[in-house]
Formats: sequence, structure tokens, C-alpha cells
Amino acid sequence: MLIGVPKEIKNREYRVGLTPASVREFVANGHEVIVETQAGFEIGFSNSAYVAAGARIVDSAAEIFATAEMVVKVKEPQPEEFKQLREGQILYTYLHLAPDPVQTQGLIESGCYAIAYETVTDDRGGLPLLAPMSEVAGRLSIQAGAHALEMSQGGRGMLLGGVPGVAPARVAIIGGGVVGINAARMAVGLGADVTILDRSIQRMQQLDDIFRGRIKTVYSNCDNVEECILRSDLTVGAVLIPGAAAPKLVSREMVAKMMRGSVLVDVAIDQGGCFETSKATTHAEPTYVVDEVVHYCVANMPGAVARTSTLALNNATVPLGLQIANKGWQRALLENKHLRNGMNVAAGKVTYEAVADDQNLDFVPVEEIL
Repeated sequence: MLIGVPKEIKNREYRVGLTPASVREFVANGHEVIVETQAGFEIGFSNSAYVAAGARIVDSAAEIFATAEMVVKVKEPQPEEFKQLREGQILYTYLHLAPDPVQTQGLIESGCYAIAYETVTDDRGGLPLLAPMSEVAGRLSIQAGAHALEMSQGGRGMLLGGVPGVAPARVAIIGGGVVGINAARMAVGLGADVTILDRSIQRMQQLDDIFRGRIKTVYSNCDNVEECILRSDLTVGAVLIPGAAAPKLVSREMVAKMMRGSVLVDVAIDQGGCFETSKATTHAEPTYVVDEVVHYCVANMPGAVARTSTLALNNATVPLGLQIANKGWQRALLENKHLRNGMNVAAGKVTYEAVADDQNLDFVPVEEIL
């Protein structure tokens, strides 16, 4: 199979779909790989490194979209990219379609087979291709939030860990999944006063065991969410419904009652955000203020640490990518139900039910396409 790796074009997105080491794995399995020139340059992967791994360098993304049988990316295709996708072409990347009807329509019209990293599952009920970026985003949420709390950024002027004689900042984390636990690890490590809200009693028991009294757990309902965010200096939104739009757990009215200079970090912004006042931002302009509350809503947070993120992502995506390349998408999906769950759009049909529901589109089970 001919695998194509274009350079990412989203604002300040420096991750790359395949590292040279990953290219070597595809080549060793008998595949040809073409990489757009300088696709990994910003994070230390030179054209010569890709050539040494067996790739061929091409001058433009247009050549990749025109010739590759499978396009491997990181972020969802931008309008100028999904217009170049071809009927029958495989797209393997993050999509986050639920809040993005324009992209969904573009993929439908292309006739491609779009496999979304974020909806591939595993035997434990997890999301193995989303997990590494959730780990990165969770840890970054505390770094970003701590910075936003500084006076120069419009924050309250709070140091997360405080100092002797001064209480630490209060951090509320809504959601105790992969993002939430990684955010908590960072916040606890910096000495903050941390509360995690979640709806799963079992998950809260696990968190209590993991942190051994260094955090508080609170059942997530409207009253408890409001109480926690109103007394917190930093609130991290870390909720996820796989493939679907994120629920709005913090209303505009709640935000209006928060402390002046407090900070909201919405890690769920890729799926539309879990705060009613959230809107996607970029690394170029990461924050904005609503009712004197600082909002950090960068839609590609892991791109801030693009080398770490790329390496972590490739560890997860390459084994399944090789299954697709080695077997072809039909056989790979027939033999792997978890990979099958990743197919969001196929041959002009929406094959992921949550996306179809959120956008009022017809849903066609992927099994019918197969």
C-alpha cells in the first residue's frame, strides 16, 4: 500500500502522522511511504531522516492526496485538505466530527473511508489511540491553567502550590478519566488543593486508592459542580462521551458567579467543549475572558509539546495502521471490532451513531458497508 504523510496545516500544529521510526515499520512490512517535505522538521525529524527510514520526499500535500492509498495525519483535515480526498481513499487521523458538520459533509462528499483515532476501542473499554493525547492534554491543562492564573495573563495572581503560610490554589477537575487523572497528578505534584468530580462511584473509589488522601472526590451533579467551581481558582473540564458532543456541565450563569480572575481550561473543546462559554482558540491566542473569568480552550493542546505528543501518538497508532495497510481496510475492520469502531464516515455514509445523532444525519452501521 502507498502511505502518505502530509504536513499538518492547522494553526501552530507541529505534530506529524508518522515519525521516521514508524516509516521504517511500514517499509519493513512491504509498503511505500511518501512524506511531504519538512513535515517533521519543526520537531527534529529531517527529510534525510525520513529518506534513511525508506520514505520518499514529495514537494506538496497535493501529490500525497492525489496518489496515496492511505493518508496518515494527526489533526482533522482542514477544508483545503478534505476537498482533496478521493473516493476510496483511507484517512487515518483524529476527526472529532460531532461539533463539526462542515468537516463531516466534506468527508461524506469525498467518498473516502475516514477512521477516527478517538473512537477506536480496546478490550478494556478504553480508547487506546485517544489515551496518549489525553494524558498529554491532562498534564498540560495544569501548566496552562497555572500560567493563566498569573496577573499578566488576567488571572487572580495565584501560585498553585502556595507558600508556607499561604494556602494553595483550589483546583476542580470535572471528570476522572484519563485527562482528569493526569491533570490531578500534575496539580497534586505542584501542591494544589485538588477536587475531582465524577459520576462513577467505582472510579472515585479508584481515585481515592491512587491518590491516598491527597485529593478529594465529589459526585458530579449540578449542585456539586456549581459549588466546586465557585470556590475554585482553576477548573479543568475533562469530560468525554466517545465520538459525541461534550455535555455542557457549566452554564453561562455559573461562569458569571465565579471569582474574578479564576480560570477555566476546557480540554473537551475538541468535542465542542463542556462549558457553555467555551469557544475554540489556538496556540497563537489561547485565552479570552468572559465575565472576568479567563478561558483557555485550545483545540489542539498536545501540539504545544509536539515532539513528545508525536512519539506518544505513534506508539499507539502505528500497530493498527499496519493492520490496515497489511490487510486492507475491509479485512482489517472485519477482523478487528475495535478498529471497526473507528470508522466514522465510509463511502459517503456516516457510520458512527453519535455523530449522526448530533448532526441529525442518517446512520448506516459500518457492517452494512463491509
